[in-house]
Amino acid sequence: MVATAAASSFFPVTSPSPDSGAKTTKLGGGFRGLKSKSRTSCGLQVKASKINGVTASLGGMKHENDTPSSSSRTFINMLPDWSVLLAAITTFFFAAAEKQWMMLDWKPKRPDMLMDPFGIGKIVHDGLVFQESFPIRSYEIGADRTASIETLLNHLQETALNHVKKSRLLGDGFGSTPEMCKKNLIWVVARMQVVVDRYPTWGDVVQVHTWVSASGKNGMRRDWVVSDSETGEILTRASSVWVMMNKLTRRISKMPEEVRGEIEPYFLNLAPVVEEENGKLPKLDDDTADYKRTGLSPRWSDLDVNQHVNNVKYIGWILESAPQSILESHELCAMTLEYRRECKRDSVLQSLTAVSSADVGNLAQSGGVECKHLLRFEDGAEIVKGRTEWRPKHLHNLGANNHFPAEST
Repeated sequence: MVATAAASSFFPVTSPSPDSGAKTTKLGGGFRGLKSKSRTSCGLQVKASKINGVTASLGGMKHENDTPSSSSRTFINMLPDWSVLLAAITTFFFAAAEKQWMMLDWKPKRPDMLMDPFGIGKIVHDGLVFQESFPIRSYEIGADRTASIETLLNHLQETALNHVKKSRLLGDGFGSTPEMCKKNLIWVVARMQVVVDRYPTWGDVVQVHTWVSASGKNGMRRDWVVSDSETGEILTRASSVWVMMNKLTRRISKMPEEVRGEIEPYFLNLAPVVEEENGKLPKLDDDTADYKRTGLSPRWSDLDVNQHVNNVKYIGWILESAPQSILESHELCAMTLEYRRECKRDSVLQSLTAVSSADVGNLAQSGGVECKHLLRFEDGAEIVKGRTEWRPKHLHNLGANNHFPAEST
């Protein structure tokens, strides 16, 4: 009796009236004598089928002898009310899920778990130094399982731009201040010096500190220190000199007083982290070069928003003419670059390299190697002059004790 009442709540059945004269039709034994005919209602063609003397249509099934007013037990109204059953299941599911949610322990296991170490960075050391962290991704390492030199230089460039942005000095340009944007000025690098004590590997997190200083009357020097975020060991040091270029005339420009007033409050009076070399780099030409690579051309993806080749792209072109034996047995540990001209789309370049070691084929016994580089246009106009130092790959400086001072709290 109880089961019958429970079933009736989900399977409501309308009993026929005793006076209705309805006949009970049994739908068993298969579909014998299947007949079909079409009837039209309100302009809609509805197809009806006759099964064992019972007419089935889109609106339900009706016996031939039933009158339109009869309340017969039809196949449709004998179906369960599935909406009631679905509502009961949904209510039970959400109640169980809410209980499990409330039982979860959302307290962090460590206090630093709620911190984002890979954000845009922050200003430290009295507001004059910018700090940002980078994880070494799998696509940023090379054949030696260490970060490439291009990866490191990209990190340096990213922190420089974010430093300007975080200091609220970023105008509409790519690293340009508001006053620079008014005067159509952009920053271009004139000289870059990099010293790599150790290359980070996949999964390491490096911390980059950068700051700016004055360089002569019209230039600005920017320094970087890259360290291991876990141990504090210094991995890379870099120092660069930047000058201003007019975006329309593409000529070097003096620093306007309005621009100087914007950036001078952020200058930090410190010595360069890499000792500046005296004099210009030695000249290199076809007669003094040992290796030469021609036909190099920038792609569209090599251009930055200032419509010239990004300075990091030059590194790969310079190393295109370095002998394969050096790349396999040695790693780049120091580099000095002098940028002479900008490179645009559709340019065709040549890369020249001269190696200091006389026996390039026996580099395993030669120790350190020094190379001179030149990147130029086909007509001989110089783009970048460079000098690189290489050390054997088994002589990593893993015992360095240099550490960048931690931020005081």
